[in-house]
Amino acid sequence: MSTHIVRSRHRATVETLLQRNPVVAILGARQVGKTTLSRELMRAFPSATRFDLEDPDDLARLEEPKLALAELEGLVVIDEVQRRPELFPVLRVLVDRAGATTRFLILGSASPELLRQSSESLAGRIAFHYLEGFKLDEVAHISSARLWLRGGFPRAFLAESDAAGFDWSRGFIATYLERDLPQLGFRTPAPTLHRFWRMLAHYHGQVWNGAELARAFGISASSVRRYLDMLASTFVVQTLAPWFENLKKRQVKAPKIYIADAGILHCLLGIDSRDALLSHPKVGASWEGFVLDALRSHLGARPDECFFWATHAGAELDLLVVRGSRRLAFEIKRTTAPKRTRSMHAAMMSLCLERLDVIHAGEHSFPMGSGIRAVAFSRLHEEIPKL
Repeated sequence: MSTHIVRSRHRATVETLLQRNPVVAILGARQVGKTTLSRELMRAFPSATRFDLEDPDDLARLEEPKLALAELEGLVVIDEVQRRPELFPVLRVLVDRAGATTRFLILGSASPELLRQSSESLAGRIAFHYLEGFKLDEVAHISSARLWLRGGFPRAFLAESDAAGFDWSRGFIATYLERDLPQLGFRTPAPTLHRFWRMLAHYHGQVWNGAELARAFGISASSVRRYLDMLASTFVVQTLAPWFENLKKRQVKAPKIYIADAGILHCLLGIDSRDALLSHPKVGASWEGFVLDALRSHLGARPDECFFWATHAGAELDLLVVRGSRRLAFEIKRTTAPKRTRSMHAAMMSLCLERLDVIHAGEHSFPMGSGIRAVAFSRLHEEIPKL
């Protein structure tokens, strides 16, 4: 399938950042669309130059980086910047020149070292933008069901068939483990991380239990935490922090774990078709993660504003968004007829919520009581206002 999806929201955000900052970094997993977005941004500048640090010719052009970059004007794009972190001090010198107007757009897959070096060398000069796969608002006109099954990586979503999308995801997993992670400085053997990643897929949507995972995997709790941090820092796993405060309740204080992309989750679980997904034991957890991701994207909520809440007595919320004094809560139910529960009432009372929306798989939205309503997932964008 050759459909091209213009990512207008991301483009507008990065254009604004480039107006305000001499250096902007677009970070995200491999194949998520960073290069395509940068090419669209280049067209907005009268002069633009691109360097791909996986191209030997471009690497040769940057053997003397200050000489190569000093006379360039307009927009300069440096792709796969993690391959040459020594460029960051050079960029600082160039943007600090009197009257400098050149803008630098750097693209990379995040790693702790890359983030540390860029932040230290370019403090006060660089802004970061994280690019994820396609979101519901970008592709709902094509198919939300396809997005759930195949995930948001462009080549998987736009593949000619579900089978082709599954094959792409399988190839991505192999390349990520065998090439990308070693290039980012991670030295854990690929087969070990593959087994751990597949194990995490079975814990998708569950509270992190490092001791249990360590026993199942046969290694120390510190090792499994290191593996988790490795996958999270490169955007293929996401954690959702717990919310807890001084209540007269025992509250859960460990994060929840999600595979970041639904298509990668399904590939790790061996789910290659919609029929296989709907009959799989993890279908509920998969749908929860998919809806939760759509909610966060639609609301415009930052990761540090998103939490889940749970008590050891059983009360819980799948998503709690806290911005200033506002507290919005969401429960996700893969049912066509959600019902009000004692858990919802407990959450409303304990957390002083502005409202609680129950996102469900049915067709209709309706009130469920004071401050609580059922919202059909198909009407999410119409009925839930952005923050």
